[in-house]
Amino acid sequence: MKIHKIKNIILFSFLAILITGCTETYPLLTNTYEEIIVVEATLTNELKNQEIKITKTSRFEDDGIEPETGAKVVVKDDQNNEYLFEESAGTYKSQTVFAAAPDRQYTLEIATKDRKIYQSTPQTLTAVNPIESVVPSLATNKNNETGIQINVNSYDENKSSKYYRYEYEETYKIVAPRWNSLKIIATGPQTVALINNDPSTRICYSTQKSSDIILVNTNTQTEDRVNLPIRFIQEDNYIIGHRYSILVKQYIENLEAYTFHRILKDIAGSSSILSPKQPGLLSGNIKCISDSNTKVIGFFDVASYSETRIFFNYNDFFPAKPAPYFNTCEDIPFLFCFAGEGCEGETMIYNINRNLMTYIGNSALNYRLVDAECGDCTSFSSNIIPSFWTE
Repeated sequence: MKIHKIKNIILFSFLAILITGCTETYPLLTNTYEEIIVVEATLTNELKNQEIKITKTSRFEDDGIEPETGAKVVVKDDQNNEYLFEESAGTYKSQTVFAAAPDRQYTLEIATKDRKIYQSTPQTLTAVNPIESVVPSLATNKNNETGIQINVNSYDENKSSKYYRYEYEETYKIVAPRWNSLKIIATGPQTVALINNDPSTRICYSTQKSSDIILVNTNTQTEDRVNLPIRFIQEDNYIIGHRYSILVKQYIENLEAYTFHRILKDIAGSSSILSPKQPGLLSGNIKCISDSNTKVIGFFDVASYSETRIFFNYNDFFPAKPAPYFNTCEDIPFLFCFAGEGCEGETMIYNINRNLMTYIGNSALNYRLVDAECGDCTSFSSNIIPSFWTE
């Protein structure tokens, strides 16, 4: 649940109230601000240390999101079991591993350091229904662009799932296209040397998570079946240039959780703080039971979970095409001298010392360099191979 994304959304709701009817330019500073805790909590049937994130709303001009620290967090079930959570790097994690079980009701309780107590309504685990498959295929999108369409498929013959939420993490292999076995270093204000390059700067791996709220409702269909285009990647996108992996995560929700996320998605899609869609405070299933006037944002969700990871290579779909890259990686010439017309020694030393460029070749004083990301992938990514990675 991407609750942290509503930091600015909630603020925009307050601003919309303040500036409704105004047409003149208004400085975007917070004159009216109410600090509210934001709870991001999805309990699943995975056997793991469950996590709950608690943060605070922020002013427009604030940098970052401030976590709510020092809270006492516990999940209770209707069999008198209690699962205590402890604070860890801005997130609250359960002290023991556990999984949400069917036919039990779970309640979240939070006691903040300002002595306010928050409680959710009881929630029950939804139907367990694993992902059937995740399938990549060659496709053309509505803009007539060629690429890889990735679909997730799910089916519940009992028609008991109905409300689905999806997230994904994509990991991709990066090969620096102009990596050289030699590296140039500055040995003085006006001298350079060539040394053996580190091979580990040639291949890297990057991971990024989806940011959209992806929802599917099969309630009006004759079958409880999902065939969702979850990701389209254009053929010239470098992230599929070599080997690509996507981990698709499926959460089956109840109607209440689905409705909360649908409204949140609608708010997040609003393109303007003056949009007529401004809803005011987004209400979830968590209340402050110690003070009815205290507001809270968030939802305690108990959802069944499944995931599927796939891999594919660029040449599986485009065998005759060279791997795309985000930089054209053209040679940049330098005349390595410091006095006289056309001398570029100082500029070359500057770029070398700041790791802005890497070495391609030279003939006497005529050097050829290239942007760092073309010859050293660690300039923007990590060369650590993910534990799940396979070739």
